[in-house]
Amino acid sequence: MPEEFDVLVIGTGPGGEGAAMKCSKEGLNVAVIDDYAEPGGNCTHRGTIPSKALRHAIQLLSQGSTLREPDYQSLLAAAEPVVSRQVSLRTGFYARNQVRMFQGRASFLDEHTLEVQNHLGMKKQLTADKFVVATGARPYHPPDVDFSHPRILDSDTVLELDGNPRSITIYGAGVIGCEYACIFRGLAMKVNLINTRSQLLSFLDDEIIDALAYHLREQGVLIRHNEEYARVEADDEGVTLYLESNKVIRSDVLLWANGRTGNSDNMGLDALEVERNSRGSIVTNEFYQSTLPHIYAVGDVVGFPSLASAAYDQGRFAATHISGGPTDTQLLKQIPVGIYTIPEISCIGATERDLTEQRVPYEVGHSFFRHLARAQITGNTVGMLKILFHRQSLEILGIHCFGQNAAEIIHIGQAIMAQEGEANSLLYFVNTTFNYPTMAEAYRVAALNGLNRV
Repeated sequence: MPEEFDVLVIGTGPGGEGAAMKCSKEGLNVAVIDDYAEPGGNCTHRGTIPSKALRHAIQLLSQGSTLREPDYQSLLAAAEPVVSRQVSLRTGFYARNQVRMFQGRASFLDEHTLEVQNHLGMKKQLTADKFVVATGARPYHPPDVDFSHPRILDSDTVLELDGNPRSITIYGAGVIGCEYACIFRGLAMKVNLINTRSQLLSFLDDEIIDALAYHLREQGVLIRHNEEYARVEADDEGVTLYLESNKVIRSDVLLWANGRTGNSDNMGLDALEVERNSRGSIVTNEFYQSTLPHIYAVGDVVGFPSLASAAYDQGRFAATHISGGPTDTQLLKQIPVGIYTIPEISCIGATERDLTEQRVPYEVGHSFFRHLARAQITGNTVGMLKILFHRQSLEILGIHCFGQNAAEIIHIGQAIMAQEGEANSLLYFVNTTFNYPTMAEAYRVAALNGLNRV
């Protein structure tokens, strides 16, 4: 007989964890299923955590290590203790909240029954009233590129790269492509960054885009815009990328970082007529319900914004709706974006481009890190904070930051932007006393700079 639960959550990444913890705390009988033997999902094991730990190790290296020839694998090993601690922490969460864990691959037999098959081929059936699909996404693989070749990598397999290549070509200049361009340049590799669009990360503010492009080039990254691949040829010595523009780029390895696909195939969802788009993302409503209302989907498997932080919130939001609690449909209207290039980028709210198109009367306040005492002390003088605000009401409309600790600095502005009515005001930063010297002072400097323009 199948085991019965109130809610079954498929996936233990941030989205699945958020859903499972919230459902459990609401008194529901919950179980989670994951193909990984340990919880955390792709975020912990292959994505965010190991790549950011690798980035940090490279930053430390650049600040004065005795290593003359940095070894990629030894630097990557710095991530292993972090992953272990994350796994241990998350295992404890599930144990304390009495959430059952099943290891294996889940697929729907019918609307309320899952079959879980483990790596030994053993099968188990589970039933539930409600389901949360939080299976994440994987790198997109075009059918004409041979990803079985050891020199052709994606954002998952790049963490298994052997040896120390001298050169790398990164196809795709999105968030993952730009982050890895910084990482490999920090390892003194020759980096070719191939962008299929006219500019880097077009969803960012133009001024931030310009700053990122400048610093990537200054670090030695060769960027090529408006390029499309024609074919890829790999051999024992390297990879040759042929572009539609007739350019030919040869490097030791190729990292394919152009798009992701939702992990929604081979789950029996088609038979249930759960709607998915061309990239495998499950189509949901504002409550993260699929076309079958009792099957929810959260995290990267639903597509945008594909952020770990957003996935966790989506999971909690869906669980709140499942348990009949109050839900806020404005959940993802104002979420920060953190991009871990070197230096990092973070932003929230509208860009200048958005406000110009909307004909909003806005003004700009700048603070350049090179003018801040704390930045001068630490030597991290590259970067700036930019505040966009309404000329009349002084309401903060957008905040954009480029530089060391940008992802932390952004949260100060986020807190003020979240206030209702007149509390969301540029004047907060003028009338608040900041510790000195701190990076937080950038808000006061930027606010005064902006007021001088009004």
